[in-house]
Amino acid sequence: MEKKDIRVLALDLDGTLTNDQKVVTPATRAALDAAAAKGVTIVLASGRPTAGIMPLAKELGLDKKGGCVLSYNGGAIIDCATGETLYRKQLDAKYVPRLCAFAREQGVVIITYNKQGVVTESPEDEWALKECFTCKLPMQKVEDLAAYVDYPICKMLITLDPARRGEVLEAGRKQFAGEIDLYPSSPFFIEAVPLGVAKDVSLGSLLESRGLTRDNLMACGDGLNDCSMIRFAGVGVAMQNAEPPVKEAADYVTVADNNHDGVAEAIEKFIF
Repeated sequence: MEKKDIRVLALDLDGTLTNDQKVVTPATRAALDAAAAKGVTIVLASGRPTAGIMPLAKELGLDKKGGCVLSYNGGAIIDCATGETLYRKQLDAKYVPRLCAFAREQGVVIITYNKQGVVTESPEDEWALKECFTCKLPMQKVEDLAAYVDYPICKMLITLDPARRGEVLEAGRKQFAGEIDLYPSSPFFIEAVPLGVAKDVSLGSLLESRGLTRDNLMACGDGLNDCSMIRFAGVGVAMQNAEPPVKEAADYVTVADNNHDGVAEAIEKFIF
């Protein structure tokens, strides 16, 4: 690949920046520090809610280095240094009861978020609990999720056995066609977001606000919800552990996986 002037580095978290224990290793952190010192803006780009990303952003010092948090798969971008919301797109409230009804009909669990953490009618569900582990947020049980959510949200998340992902996704896309977007973000998660919400769209807005183009962006990921930003970026990188379609979308596939500093490998190759 021709050399790019990378000014923004967008990183998926789970399966990309963090290892399987949800930790950023010292080698990867050192690479991030070096990139930030060179003037590269680090963007933590995840399906997690903002509250599930911000502690890691602060741990990495992005509140002092001018980095950003891209949460809800592109539903919001927050400036870590100022706390300013740079971009936000909310899910219309009318879809909350409809999505809850759809999940009930399919026999799967649906969750969303409040300021404290994850909320659902089924806190014991093993797949829903994976979101709590991933985001390091508490779970709150509510009796009627549709009635409980009387505040603005950016997305809902269907959690389910991976064996059912395909059929439930197909049914959801058929039922909500032209109204909202549904897509998988892991083998056991299906995102329900406003039409047009994706990591590439919000990153495009961020770049434009800074007078930059996609050629100034490197994006790293492993999941299907990372494909849009990987295709969009001037340098799109898939982790060695990425799902096959993600690797096909990428300009480069790391030799190392997320447990062996794949992000550090990409930073060394394309930024230094």
